[in-house]
Amino acid sequence: MTAKMKRREFITLLGGAAAWPVAARAQQHEQMRRVGVLISSTGNDPQGHGWMEGQNVRIDFRFLGDEPNRLKAYAAELVALKPDALLASGPTEVVALQQEATTIPIVFTQVNDPVGAGLVKTLARPGGSATGFTPTEFSIGGKMLEVLRDLVPDVKQVGVVLDPKLSDQTGMQSAMEAVALRLGLRLQQLGVPDDPADIENPISSFARHQNGGLIVLANRNTILHRKLIIAAAAKHRLPTIYSYRYFVEDGGLASYGADLLGLYKRAASYVDRILKGERPADLPVQQPTQYELIINMKTAKALDLDVPPTLLARADEVIE
Repeated sequence: MTAKMKRREFITLLGGAAAWPVAARAQQHEQMRRVGVLISSTGNDPQGHGWMEGQNVRIDFRFLGDEPNRLKAYAAELVALKPDALLASGPTEVVALQQEATTIPIVFTQVNDPVGAGLVKTLARPGGSATGFTPTEFSIGGKMLEVLRDLVPDVKQVGVVLDPKLSDQTGMQSAMEAVALRLGLRLQQLGVPDDPADIENPISSFARHQNGGLIVLANRNTILHRKLIIAAAAKHRLPTIYSYRYFVEDGGLASYGADLLGLYKRAASYVDRILKGERPADLPVQQPTQYELIINMKTAKALDLDVPPTLLARADEVIE
């Protein structure tokens, strides 16, 4: 779900001991604090998030992976441990935790539309037990479409792989529609089947269009089944733009989105401030401070694409 990390690297990921203020480190011989973590990825996914226990904090993990039916049980288990704070990745994880305990502070890291999801009152003043970081805004959908057009000037049809049940994904599609009208492109919404065996079907059907390309928005299914989606796009020779870097690291053509690793590092400060007594209701939800463009040149060559030098110059990273 973000840059490559392993469980034991959580404290290191967050900047090591230096990421936690001196006051927090001084507590290591006074009081062991506890943090519960509920993550939608699998525990052995190299893109998942993991932390080793530090000397002044104990961290309990629950990874949903491909067992979404365990969500309620895992949330109940974490709450039963009586943590001082909870960290959750997406909106379903936050809701599950809130249903078990309304007062334990929660920091989220990947909720695209926290107001629309009913998790906070406003971004500036969340007003409840949850706050955190959003990795995107609706306008990013139009930016992804522009990147696809810059990469493939003759693209005419664009399939948008998303979950129509998520307000942030439909909001991003609306932003794309305005840009598509300006660029003379036609959009088609493509869903992602829950069954991995059916993942290729909508992509295969869309590939019948001439001059087609894809945009894949990040959601539970596209993240868990990203390698199948990337393979299907390659098989049908569809230039594809993804939401985050790790899709490109796994062989996707290009991505335009937030630096998720940076969001998790910033989440460390919120967890620390909550452990020291601040209320999530008073900590504003923060949006990304920067977006990154990543291009996989090996994939571009496999698709016989000549990446414009101007686009390469704009890229934050080019994977050779």
